Amino acid sequence: MSRIGVFVCHCGENISRTVDVERVAGELAKVPGVAFATDYKYMCSDPGQGLLKKAVAEHRLDGVVVAACSPRMHEKTFRTAAKAAGLNPFLCEMANIREHCSWVHEDRDEATAKAISIVEMMVARVKKDRRLVPITVPVTKRALVIGGGIAGIQAALDIADADHKVVLVEREPSIGGHMAQLSETFPTLDCSQCIMTPKMVDVANHPNITLHTYSEIESVDGYIGNFQVTIRKKARSVDESTCTGCGVCMAKCPQKKIPNSFDKNLGMRPAIYAPFPQAVPNTPVIDRENCTYFKSGKCGVCAKVCGPRAVDYEQQDQLIVEPAGAIVVATGFSLYDIGPKPAGSPIEGYGEFGYGTIPDVIDGLTFERLASASGPTGGKIVRPSDGKEPKQVVFVQCVGSRAREKGISYCSKICCMYTAKHTMLYKHKVHDGQAYVFFMDARTPGKNYDEFWRRAIEEEEAVYIRGMVSRLYQKGDKVVVMGSDVHVGVQVEIEADLVVLATAVQAREGADSLAQKLGISYDNYNFYSEAHAKLKPVECATAGVYLAGACQGPKDIPDTVSQASAAAAKVMTLFARDELEREPIVAKVDERRCVACLYCKKVCPYGAVEEKEIRDRQGNLIRVVAYVNPGVCGGCGTCQATCPSKSVELDGYTDEQIMAMIEAL
Repeated sequence: MSRIGVFVCHCGENISRTVDVERVAGELAKVPGVAFATDYKYMCSDPGQGLLKKAVAEHRLDGVVVAACSPRMHEKTFRTAAKAAGLNPFLCEMANIREHCSWVHEDRDEATAKAISIVEMMVARVKKDRRLVPITVPVTKRALVIGGGIAGIQAALDIADADHKVVLVEREPSIGGHMAQLSETFPTLDCSQCIMTPKMVDVANHPNITLHTYSEIESVDGYIGNFQVTIRKKARSVDESTCTGCGVCMAKCPQKKIPNSFDKNLGMRPAIYAPFPQAVPNTPVIDRENCTYFKSGKCGVCAKVCGPRAVDYEQQDQLIVEPAGAIVVATGFSLYDIGPKPAGSPIEGYGEFGYGTIPDVIDGLTFERLASASGPTGGKIVRPSDGKEPKQVVFVQCVGSRAREKGISYCSKICCMYTAKHTMLYKHKVHDGQAYVFFMDARTPGKNYDEFWRRAIEEEEAVYIRGMVSRLYQKGDKVVVMGSDVHVGVQVEIEADLVVLATAVQAREGADSLAQKLGISYDNYNFYSEAHAKLKPVECATAGVYLAGACQGPKDIPDTVSQASAAAAKVMTLFARDELEREPIVAKVDERRCVACLYCKKVCPYGAVEEKEIRDRQGNLIRVVAYVNPGVCGGCGTCQATCPSKSVELDGYTDEQIMAMIEAL
């Protein structure tokens, strides 16, 4: 006869406000097999867990049901308490009477009756539970970091400084990301390059870091502790091992009129180029689409002038397989291009703002390159159209962000602050200039952020106009900005020399494709989803994959660096042991009934199902069956639902357990 203990949690008032928890405990005490039932205000607290441990010992319980919140939140807490009391942790189950009951009902009697039914189901289930043993898998103490911006750099350095090997993959020719493009950073206005460049050099020189730039992730196999990542190292047409970075090839290249994307196409670069002077590695790459040699077979100047003979026109892409125990995803963001709607995009363009058609309408990152001392103008603020110094600049916020009708409903978080910074940079360089800012409202959630924003208004004399811009159009050499000032209730018209749009922060192009390779989830904007917003903010639902920076959502530099270090700490925690202990909630195949249709292999999202050969003692093949690798299995149950012969069962969710719950209901 089973001896089940039932513990009903008040969850403060979250449950008890709607559910009569004392009545639930009283009714469950009458259920056959229940040896003990009680309620407590906070079961997850130390006294609550102590109550559970004491009851297991005193009442010789062989199963526990905790009626409380979501198993996702506290199942581990209560299973740990059960284990400490000498009970197999997988004989402890949670009945969710908060999210599934109290939070979705108003009638107290109905909610209480439903809560009793939910707990009765879990009592029936726990009677059929098996004593499971955790799975142990070896851990490869080597991390892979995807993305070489400030997030990836910080995570890689933290892990490497803990004496673990790191492979850093960046798809551009140099690490640095968007931070390398910035002039100064808020709220301290310190030089971005002064912060970033030493870190980039540290990455290049660190003995524990292997750097793969101009590379992309081709495929990801394996599971937590044992990933196998295939990296496509694209052909630079320059041998990194022999190139000295002297720059003669770039200086002699006759093709020098190619728009430089690093400078937002404000400047030009040669066909063989390094993205910027401080690039790491300082090895150029040949732009094959624009190189005369690759287009016509002529020229070849760079190969002729290269002393070390590093130029290699025959170089091909390489596929490199790197083992890793953990993966940190730090792929960053891109800015929304406010122009005509791109083909296939669900997001509508803001054609009325003239970006891409009026040369003196630019985005915030282009303004950064104008303000940067290493930019194409040497830090001078000038108009792209004629190179003149603008005396009136209009900054427009929330362009693309917070606009459901255009397809982006979220706030991009950083725009209010970097626009305030831009007004300061402009005033510092054009002392007799005037900055105007059209804004909906100011969002300054950070240490010293509001003070920084106020400084832009009070000290740098930026004029903030609360209202929306309705239209931009060219009038001679001016850009007329038409909008409204809702504070005064009047229409505003400003003839600006330059207009800067604070465009929406978006996920990087190809973010969805990379997520599918990694087996991680993403939202409808292609930002990667964390496992739990509060309890697991840097972890993915796929074990062993961690998030850092703006790939998860819009973030400023302080938050990005903090999250990168948090992800690194999670990796180091994983690497602290030689073997990883995993929950044994995995699928198993009954080989006697398996008909080898392998439908389970086709639907498995983790790639955990393999073909297994059964042979006799003489080695003759008898038949082939499906086999589930317990180290890879994510316990989703898709194979169990798909199997036509019912030969697959998920430990912890067997047919017997599910049927017992249905019968109890």
